[in-house]
Amino acid sequence: MKVKVIPVLEDNYMYLVIEEITREAVAVDVAVPKRLLEIVGREGVSLTAVLTTHHHWDHARGNPELARLRPGLAVLGADERIFSLTRRLAHGEELRFGAIHVRCLLTPGHTSGHMSYFLWEDDCPDPPALFSGDALSVAGCGLCLEGSAQQMYQSLAELGTLPPETKVFCGHEHTLSNLEFAQKVEPCNDHVRAKLSWAKKRDEDDVPTVPSTLGEERLYNPFLRVAEEPVRKFTGKAVPAEVLEALYKERARFEQAGEPQQPQARALLALQWGLLSAAPHE
Repeated sequence: MKVKVIPVLEDNYMYLVIEEITREAVAVDVAVPKRLLEIVGREGVSLTAVLTTHHHWDHARGNPELARLRPGLAVLGADERIFSLTRRLAHGEELRFGAIHVRCLLTPGHTSGHMSYFLWEDDCPDPPALFSGDALSVAGCGLCLEGSAQQMYQSLAELGTLPPETKVFCGHEHTLSNLEFAQKVEPCNDHVRAKLSWAKKRDEDDVPTVPSTLGEERLYNPFLRVAEEPVRKFTGKAVPAEVLEALYKERARFEQAGEPQQPQARALLALQWGLLSAAPHE
């Protein structure tokens, strides 16, 4: 299983997952279809399906054009609002693409129909992969827009049960700001400090910071560390869902306390946090 990381738009990622024996491929969160098809052609693979994590336009806007260019393409997800959806998936459902298994994990919170995808191959030494969309990002997670903090806590707890070596491929490049916030939450966390130094170098070199691993995320991602004493102390809360809700509020204040932004930059920030409504269905 090979994963092609494809940066698009302002800070989004879409992905092409290739089964290297059959040369069958599956795309995740198609925002720029022509860019995707360029890579499909270059790799010489057969694109058979699209997995969409949620309905927001920056994750699903490319589906209609891609479906038009590739008739019969399966467009899969858990939310009927996803553009050009051909079949709605259920929590726990398993799919198969060549040797690649896909387990569909409903992870509501950012949206009510957010689906994350856990992929693995039998008898393969390579670690499994998680495509987490906006449910989980490197050192952070998406804003809880259509659910409660309790729902988001349960979603993150579900993802936390996956093997620690699982590679995490998220929907956005927000790593640097996420880690700066994580350092505010846990200023004495050496893992945060080291990862932030690493991320700054990646940013200077204009290189993606994905993937991370779930094991790493548990060391520096405050949204996965709600049971840890330093995070509870920072928020002044003890119940995990309340700690998570307090982290969201502090994260918003952290963003607002940054440098004054021009209207366009504020709009981009709103988009990053999912505050702009999705485009109407085509």
